[in-house]
Amino acid sequence: MHPFFCRDRPFIPSATPPAEQNQPAWWFAFVGNQLLVKQVAAEKPHIPCLRNLSEIGLQPVRSQFLGTLDDHPCYEVELPDDAVPPDGMGLIPLRELYGVLEDDLFAVGGRAIQIKEWDRTHQYCGHCATPTVQIPQDRAKRCPNCGLVNYPRLSPAIIVLVSRGEEVLLARAPRFAPTMYSVLAGFVEPGESLEETVAREVREEVGVEVKDIRYFGSQPWPFPNSLMIGFTATYAGGEIVIDPREIAEAAWFHRGSLPQVPSKLSIARQLIDWFAQG
Repeated sequence: MHPFFCRDRPFIPSATPPAEQNQPAWWFAFVGNQLLVKQVAAEKPHIPCLRNLSEIGLQPVRSQFLGTLDDHPCYEVELPDDAVPPDGMGLIPLRELYGVLEDDLFAVGGRAIQIKEWDRTHQYCGHCATPTVQIPQDRAKRCPNCGLVNYPRLSPAIIVLVSRGEEVLLARAPRFAPTMYSVLAGFVEPGESLEETVAREVREEVGVEVKDIRYFGSQPWPFPNSLMIGFTATYAGGEIVIDPREIAEAAWFHRGSLPQVPSKLSIARQLIDWFAQG
């Protein structure tokens, strides 16, 4: 198991808020993908911790209880598009706060933005357009007309490091910078096991067969709603033949001579660092 977010303070998820909000809570308040943070000169940004957002003059459009962090309630909040941060606060895209916020707060923020988007986009039934209702004590919405139930969307995706002795197979997607390479990844299709997805994605993207597929670790990736499931695999045969729709270039690189790779934000870098360190 390879942890990607340190959680020194225990987080206990829950969909049922306390009967009374009578203690300070963490408020993960968003305008779009931008998170409201306290900004004090020479200090890192902080998540507001107070009894209610009305204390700083803000009124939510919608809100969902997330659970507790170190026994303090946590709430996700959608603010109006024209919300103005109070003095001493600002709005920063969540991705830019990685390594700036404390790890456990960033992890809860990733959970919050996904639940916020689910709440925002499931106000009406996708089948009959009836307004949905929240199911008590569950993270779900039910249509009172046709009974359709919707849960927050989660898109599982595999990401795999393929090795061949001292070499690793890295590829560059068309959207990457010309010098940037990473490991291979792809979404799981209906009816597939994770191991089948690994073999299929590697075969489709670079024409190579793999074996010895082993679980490495996982990482929530809230951009927008993926769960990245990491694997390692070893080369079993074939020559590199790229799918130009997905891959611009692919090659084998020696562990001591790697190209530019992704930042430490992603599990891709964790996989590459693990291989580079032997």
